[in-house]
Amino acid sequence: MRYDFKAIEAKWQKYWAEAQTYKAEMPSKKPKYFVLDMFPYPSGAGLHVGHPLGYIASDIYARYKRLRGFNVLHPQGYDSFGLPAEQYAIETGQHPATTTDQNIQRYRQQLDRLGFSFDWSCEVKTSDPSYFKWTQWIFLKLFDSWYDKEHDKARPVSELIEVFRTQGNAALSAACDEKTPVFKAQQWQQMDQDQQADILLKYRLTYLAETEVNWCPYLGTVLANDEIVNGLSERGGHPVVRKKMTQWIMRISAYAQRLLTGLDHIDWTFALKESQRNWIGKSVGALVHFEVKDLNRKISVFTTRPDTIFGVSFVTLAPEHPLVLELTTSEHREEIQSYIQATARRSERDRMADVKTISGAFTGAYVWHPFTKKPLPIWIGDYVLAGYGTGAVMAVPCGDQRDHDFAHFFDLPIPNIFKDTNVDQEAFTEKSGFIIQNSDFLNGLDYVSAMKVVIEQLESAAAGQGQTNFRLRDAVFSRQRFWGEPFPMYYVNGRPQPISPDHLPIRLPHVDQYLPTEDGAPPLGRATQWAWDTERNSVVDNANVDHKKVFPLELNTMPGWAGSAWYFFRYMDAQNEKEFANQEAMSYWKQVDLYIGGSEHATGHLLYSRFWTKFLFDLGLVPVDEPFNKLINQGMILGTSAFVHRLEGTSTFLSNDKVDGQKTQLIHVDVNMVDASNHLNINQFKGWRKDFADADFVTNDQGHFVVEREVEKMSKSKYNVVSPDEICDQYGADSLRMYEMFLGPLEQAKPWNTAGISGVYNFLNKLWRLYIDDQNRLKVEASEPSAENLKTLHKSIKKVQDDIEGFSFNTSVSTFMIAVNEFSTQSCQSKQVLEPFLILLSPYAPHIAEELWHRLGHSTSVTSQSFPELNEALLVEQTKVYPVSFNGKMRFTLELSLDMDKAALETHVLKHDQTVSQLAGHKPKKVIVVPGKIINIVY
Repeated sequence: MRYDFKAIEAKWQKYWAEAQTYKAEMPSKKPKYFVLDMFPYPSGAGLHVGHPLGYIASDIYARYKRLRGFNVLHPQGYDSFGLPAEQYAIETGQHPATTTDQNIQRYRQQLDRLGFSFDWSCEVKTSDPSYFKWTQWIFLKLFDSWYDKEHDKARPVSELIEVFRTQGNAALSAACDEKTPVFKAQQWQQMDQDQQADILLKYRLTYLAETEVNWCPYLGTVLANDEIVNGLSERGGHPVVRKKMTQWIMRISAYAQRLLTGLDHIDWTFALKESQRNWIGKSVGALVHFEVKDLNRKISVFTTRPDTIFGVSFVTLAPEHPLVLELTTSEHREEIQSYIQATARRSERDRMADVKTISGAFTGAYVWHPFTKKPLPIWIGDYVLAGYGTGAVMAVPCGDQRDHDFAHFFDLPIPNIFKDTNVDQEAFTEKSGFIIQNSDFLNGLDYVSAMKVVIEQLESAAAGQGQTNFRLRDAVFSRQRFWGEPFPMYYVNGRPQPISPDHLPIRLPHVDQYLPTEDGAPPLGRATQWAWDTERNSVVDNANVDHKKVFPLELNTMPGWAGSAWYFFRYMDAQNEKEFANQEAMSYWKQVDLYIGGSEHATGHLLYSRFWTKFLFDLGLVPVDEPFNKLINQGMILGTSAFVHRLEGTSTFLSNDKVDGQKTQLIHVDVNMVDASNHLNINQFKGWRKDFADADFVTNDQGHFVVEREVEKMSKSKYNVVSPDEICDQYGADSLRMYEMFLGPLEQAKPWNTAGISGVYNFLNKLWRLYIDDQNRLKVEASEPSAENLKTLHKSIKKVQDDIEGFSFNTSVSTFMIAVNEFSTQSCQSKQVLEPFLILLSPYAPHIAEELWHRLGHSTSVTSQSFPELNEALLVEQTKVYPVSFNGKMRFTLELSLDMDKAALETHVLKHDQTVSQLAGHKPKKVIVVPGKIINIVY
């Protein structure tokens, strides 16, 4: 009877779904374990074989923890707001909700087919109004909160108002806009309502402000830094420019130090923690003020090296700095404006990475050095970023290589303040091993001493102060899109007003198109029903706006990361209509114990999730201030792409072995048109695209057209995608699960090769034959196991247990294969051995394990069993296979007891028939015996 994987997998998937086998218990007295995958965006392309890698790993671990007696929460959902659905809506006119729902159905079918132990009773979709109601609710909480630096936590704005009413803000230590005016309690009380609202907006944890953003004209929206690659949008590859816009912004910078400190208390990889540390970018130094010559303005510069202040020879501003146009002289204005426009076409990330290109422009203006009172020229350069520090640097060419390169390129002075060093060719950037010179009161000091003295002098002269800075910028939270969470805000006299939480969710309105309006407003500007009636507390027709009781609603929507910043808490109590999650449920589940996902989210989703969790913790709404205890980044499964060579300027294609140095253009070809020998199906290729229909093909001498192969990211755009559906059709889900684990360590990238899966498929067939005979009868008996049977079993238990605990899933697959081979050789039929072996295998291949488990006579799921207990005593070797050598050459082996001493071993071997035969009458001259190692007879 063959292993009918199709029938078996369909049977048990249906059983698990109907029995709700994987539904977490609540309440429960069991220890809890929360296993979570980064939930997918449901794209129209569906899953390819690279997507399930992390899901399989987390599923193995979740199943293992259940076998260990844990109450496991292993949910799944969809990050279903997103730009791709909106772009498709723009192209087709179909509502994004329609395509998203269709895509989710497709994803669900694919996920179910792979046998994952997801608890679908707590499924979430970020685009579901019952879910984004609570995303809007959290936004309102952020709007109604401020950050108290003294107590290092967020507090309600009502408490801030009371501080203002009784004390003013002079002595207040809070995260706020640096341009916030200082006022007394009496002045606050004299302000009108609008003035007070403007002040409060400078303190709120989410606020409106004009800021530099990454604007993509083609997509009509703002993009985050991690959505831009080489100056182009990650989605579609469209140009991105820098632009000033009024946006909703999250004051994540208030949490910078806590985000940094929190990394010490979570089990993440060093590389991942370093990514966040670098992104947060803590720097200790000083804020230095430079007065602008002939203008009542000052330029403030944050520097980590105030000890080098006497080495400053010019000041460089970011092209976007707000003072640039104001201080630029008329004769330099045209050049400056031209440079600003050119810089706007480059992203901040590109400017940071490009250390070779040197560019800049002189403004014609000067600042006064705070100590020497000498004039210093003001330049602009794109190596200075408006979003980092103050958007200005005091250029010290002798101590900073970028400043040195800039000064050398534009022939600016490079004064040397480091004794016994040469800075003609490059800057001296060390912080030790030098003495300062040419620096007035700092002469003769080293770095540590000079830092202390210069900060004292700056503060004494009111020219600056010591300061700790962070690279982390407040996060832009507005997107000029349709398909996202609407803001629960309306506007009175241009000032934002929150909608009461009682009236959430605010749903997306109907629009005739999903494009920005003709005057550049976001797509919600096209809605006719998009105003807020403060008497009826409902959305009404725009024509009713009277600015007395009916007001315009916010036109932007929230970014993609809003819904993913808290979804893990919703899984704990997904059906709750009264609160985002019940306190009892959150107190039990607390945080995610194991989180698996891609490393590309290191400075986006993971940072924002930690920020929102710490905020909710401050308000007492969640019991933890870190969302994910242990986090693993799975590697990528790579595709093997196929390319054809097209002769440049022609429609002639050359077989790879006919290129011979000719100039060709490489074109991706669908891998499904290429056979195992890398031969292209020319007729399929011609029918693939119209422009290839009449092309000429130069084949090799055997008449084959050979393609070029290259391993790269598996992607629909590279035509190298392999569907898991095809693999399940041909080999089954258990084969796919085990093969993906077998490919290599979880964290590493590895290439996909469909041909390799046959080895795992053959293993599962061999496993089947170990339990079931050719007549479909059970071979397993209630017989006593042999010592070899037990040794194989417990050796496997130990290895698989250690592998799962260490997330080394690939070596477990090898262990299973070895065990089945050994059991087969041993003719093992003992239920006492083969039954626990199925439990051991079940996290990896749940379908075949469940089928065979029930064939053994069980009526309950293999999932509900206990992980086999390891008996270490059975692993202790009782015998040793000795190589027996004659004159140094091994002739045969003997398995002998490890209890035998040297004399006993010698006696036994010399009497053995094979020894007598080998000696052929010769007398041994010497017998060398090393117990537990070797036996060598010299004759």
